[in-house]
Amino acid sequence: MKAALISLGSVSSQWTIEAMKKYFDEVDEIDLRCIEVNLGKKSEPVLFEGEPLKDYDCIFAKGSFRYSGILHSLSLFLQSKSYMPINADAFTYAHNKLLTHLLLQKAEVPMPRTYFSPTVKAARQILEKVNYPIIMKFPQGTQGKGVMFADSFASASSVLDALETLKQPFLVQEYVETEGTDIRAIVVGDKVVAAMERQAVRGEARANIHAGGKGKAITLDNFTKKIAVQASRAVGADICGVDILEGPKGPVVIEVNISPGLQGITGVTKIDVADHIARFLFAKAQDMKTSQVKPTAHEILKEVLEQDKPKEQKNEFISQLDFRGERILLPEVVTKHGGFSEDDEYTVHIEKGKLSIKKFIL
Repeated sequence: MKAALISLGSVSSQWTIEAMKKYFDEVDEIDLRCIEVNLGKKSEPVLFEGEPLKDYDCIFAKGSFRYSGILHSLSLFLQSKSYMPINADAFTYAHNKLLTHLLLQKAEVPMPRTYFSPTVKAARQILEKVNYPIIMKFPQGTQGKGVMFADSFASASSVLDALETLKQPFLVQEYVETEGTDIRAIVVGDKVVAAMERQAVRGEARANIHAGGKGKAITLDNFTKKIAVQASRAVGADICGVDILEGPKGPVVIEVNISPGLQGITGVTKIDVADHIARFLFAKAQDMKTSQVKPTAHEILKEVLEQDKPKEQKNEFISQLDFRGERILLPEVVTKHGGFSEDDEYTVHIEKGKLSIKKFIL
């Protein structure tokens, strides 16, 4: 089987490609920046370096939020032909924190109380009624970027003054006290294959490894595993990272990342996450390929006619007739099984909607 990984060429992508080579017969590395999608044309819609993209049994497409549009577009065209672990819509939903939280709420996944503010005026009204401290963050962004901490109305107002110049909407979210820790779980299919607890460095509210956080391997309880998988399902991803806080009222999901880095969690847990991903991709691609291989009408008819049946039982089957003008051509399997030959003569009995053919014997 053939597979491709479409990405920006990160270390995590390279690890995944090497792991995929252990299972697939052929694995191609495709630079997302060299992909183009043609709309409104009858020619091949997805091109790589100007040429039509080859056919693959599995395509794993991933990239940052800046490429969500192209990822969404190419997945719409390709997901009916190849197994793709990320649904096309997920590239829009998961790369937007507002949409992510809306989906989590719909799926009844526990999360912190969250407010969306489209204007500064509306934001000030929210800041006047929330309990502090709070988290303020942009709808788009990864690796903890665009996340701000405010411990009072005064500090939140100062952040708001800065945000006003950017003319961007943002989210206000209740702060869950965890002493600077959070959990990153990697979901593959219906399982959490690895999990780590991250501890933020002193003076930093974000526990992300990219922000200097330190990690340690942990084993999640069944409930936390369940909500991690639920979060993955909610956004339409078979492979993703789920960020969780262990608050006083239990675990809550704060973010879903459909292009998670593997270096940090692999180094901390000593689990070969890339191999888990590759094996899952291969199994799902096999399942999809098997389900798509449907027998032809000829094969179905042949199988029916070749079954052992009592001699007195008639061979019957359902088939469409091939009309050539005013003539009808019988399926090949019928002529072969009936022993019909153009050298013989036949009697034909006709009624409306029914006919029978019998070899004429003197």
